[in-house]
Amino acid sequence: MPVNPADGAVLGALYGTDAMRAAMGEHAFLQRMLDVEAALARAQGRLGIIPAEAVPAITAAADASRFDLTAMAAATRNTGYPVVGLVKQLSALAGPEAGRWTHWGATTQDIMDTAVVLQMRDGLALIESDLRAIIAAFAAMAATHRDTVMAGRTHLQHALPVTFGYKVAVWLAPLMASLDGLPRVRERALRLSFGGAAGTLASLGDQGLAVTRELAAELSLNEADIPWHVARDGLNEAVCWLGILCGTLAKIATDVMLMMQTELAEVSEPHVRGRGGSSTMPQKRNPIACEYVLSQARGVHALVPQMLAGMAQDFERGTGPWQTELLALPQAFLLGHGALSQARFIAEGLVVDAARMRRNVDATGGLIVSEAVMMGLAPVFGRGEAHHIVNDACDLAIAEGIGLTEALMRDARVSARLDVATIAAMTDPAAYLGSAGGFVDRVLARLARG
Repeated sequence: MPVNPADGAVLGALYGTDAMRAAMGEHAFLQRMLDVEAALARAQGRLGIIPAEAVPAITAAADASRFDLTAMAAATRNTGYPVVGLVKQLSALAGPEAGRWTHWGATTQDIMDTAVVLQMRDGLALIESDLRAIIAAFAAMAATHRDTVMAGRTHLQHALPVTFGYKVAVWLAPLMASLDGLPRVRERALRLSFGGAAGTLASLGDQGLAVTRELAAELSLNEADIPWHVARDGLNEAVCWLGILCGTLAKIATDVMLMMQTELAEVSEPHVRGRGGSSTMPQKRNPIACEYVLSQARGVHALVPQMLAGMAQDFERGTGPWQTELLALPQAFLLGHGALSQARFIAEGLVVDAARMRRNVDATGGLIVSEAVMMGLAPVFGRGEAHHIVNDACDLAIAEGIGLTEALMRDARVSARLDVATIAAMTDPAAYLGSAGGFVDRVLARLARG
C-alpha cells in the first residue's frame, strides 16, 4: 500500500506521470543495477579480466523480471543495501561457472550510483521533451499576442499597460535558459560511478582505469576524472536545475491562476468537460492544472535542501547522507515531471480573452497611463508641476468615477493650454507600451537562433 500519494493507483493520476514512474521507480532501479552488472561483465570480458565465455550467461541473467523480490527484500533488510541480494541471485541465474565472475572488483555504491544515473538519463529525456513542447507553445502564443494590450500589475494593482505577448515572453525566457543549461546538467550528472571499496579500485590492480574507460563506454556515460562516491555535486546540480525549472513553472501557474479569477477572466485553462468542477457548484471551472503545478513544484523545492544536505559525506563512504538521496532524488524527478506535464496542458491549450484584457485596461478610465500623461505634460509645465496636475486629476477621477481625460480637462491649467484630443491621445494605453514588442522580438529571435 503506497504511502506517498504520487505512487498511488488513484492519486498518482494527479501527481507525477506514469512515464516518470516507469523511469524512476523501483523496478527500473533494480533493472538498471542489473544493466550495470551486465555491462561490467562485458567490459571486463573484453579486457580479459574475466573469462569471455562467462559474459553471455551473466548478461542473459540480468533480467529483473526473473528475480525473487521477496528474497531480495529479506536480504536488503538484513544488509541494509539491495546489491548483495541482487548479486547473489544474479550469480545463481548465471550458473555456477559464469556466476563466479559477477560484480568483479565493484562495490555496492558503484552499482547503485550508476543505476541512479541511468535512471536520471531516462528522466531527463522525458523532461526535455515536455520542456521543448512548452517552449514551442509559449513562443507561438507570444508571437500571436505581441501587441495584445493588457494591464501590467505590480503589487496586484494596475501599474502600466503591457502586452500579453510581453507577459508570455517573460514566462518563456527562463524556460529557454533552463533548456540551455540542460547539456551542462547532463555532462555533470551523467557520469559513471566506479571506484571499488574505497575509491581506488585496488581490487583490479593496474587495470582499474581501463575497466572504468570500458564500462563508461559500454553504458554511454561520461567518465569521471576520479570516483565521486562522496562528491555529490553532479547529482545535486541536476536536482537544483530541476528546482529552478519548477520555480519558473510555479510563476507561470501563479499568473494564470490569478488571471482566471472571475473578476479578471483574462485567460483560462483548456476546458475539458467535468475538469475543475465542483461537487456542489456546477458553474465552477477551477484552475486545476495550475494548482498541481504549484503543489508539485513546492514538493520539488522541499526536496532540494534534502539533496544539498546530503553533500556533507564523511571520509570515503557516507554514513547516512548517501541513503537520504534515494528518498529525495526519484521523487524530485517524479514531481518535477508532473509539474511539467500540467504546465504543458496549460501552454498548449490556454484560452486567451483579448477583449476582456482590453476592458480591464480601460476599467480605470485611463488612470493606468497616468505616468504617460505626466511625461506628456512635463515639456509644457515642467516635471514637478506636471506631477501635481496629474495627481490632482487622478484624485478627482477616483472620487467622482470619471475618466482621466475628463478630470484633466476640468483643470484650468490644462484646458487653457491643451485641447481634449491631445489629452485623449496621452491616455491611450496602446500608445504607452515602450519596448514591450521589442522585448518579445528579442526573446523569439534568441529562440530561433537556438
